Amino acid sequence: RVDIDWVPEEPIALIANLSAVHREPGHEGYEYYETNLLGAEKVCAWAEKVGCERIVFSSSIAPYGPSESIRDETSLPVPETAYGGSKLAAEKIHQIWQAKNPLRQLVIVRPGVVFGAGEGGNVSRLIRAVRQRYFLYMGNQKTRKAGIYVKELCRAMVWVLNSEKSKADGVTLFNMSMNPGPSIEEYVDSIARILDMKVWIPRVPSSLLFVAAYMIELVAKPLGIQHPFSPVRIKKLIRSNNIVPSYLVENGYEYQYTLDEAFAAWKQDNPEEWR
Repeated sequence: RVDIDWVPEEPIALIANLSAVHREPGHEGYEYYETNLLGAEKVCAWAEKVGCERIVFSSSIAPYGPSESIRDETSLPVPETAYGGSKLAAEKIHQIWQAKNPLRQLVIVRPGVVFGAGEGGNVSRLIRAVRQRYFLYMGNQKTRKAGIYVKELCRAMVWVLNSEKSKADGVTLFNMSMNPGPSIEEYVDSIARILDMKVWIPRVPSSLLFVAAYMIELVAKPLGIQHPFSPVRIKKLIRSNNIVPSYLVENGYEYQYTLDEAFAAWKQDNPEEWR
């Protein structure tokens, strides 16, 4: 809600707006909009104030909504959550900023789950579950989850930002995921290889896990106990985010990391997260 008052002594050539309230579950619906919309407005207003003509905005694949069908940058966004809706609206705020001056350059990236050192999110929880042998398949082995290693994401953002096509177009929107997005089984198998361990993953019906998750939530939520078995997280695990990075493919981007290479680099950078 507070304007950005800082005025730098030197010109600002680029603003990277990576900030967001994003963890689901974890926040009230209005908090996603309050932070993500007002944040976009404040950043764009500050860009106007300091005369910056280039912005990179990190959105999300959440505006697409979950789907077993393939979605790319031409697909109609149908957000199902407050987070997805707020990120789609924030994209429009940045696009309005760019439209005020055709010489401005806006790059919007919609990444899948971003993983790497210090992530502490879904992929970190998956590594812990595989390592401690409490991960369960619930008929979701082939469920695809768009995801990208954080160093690949940064590399792609710079690549798009500096491309002549992006500079000429004014607004560039691109998805960021491995191609194709790995399945749950591929994530698990890769983690096991990097951990150098053989794993046997039990298979249970998702309905049983939902019953157990709701029972745990019934007890844990009133007591303020944090746990990894939220019904919302389980629901996300069995629904695909089948997002493809068509813009990058069509324009010749060359990936630096495979899934195994990304996990190996993460482990090398921060081995304690893999212990």
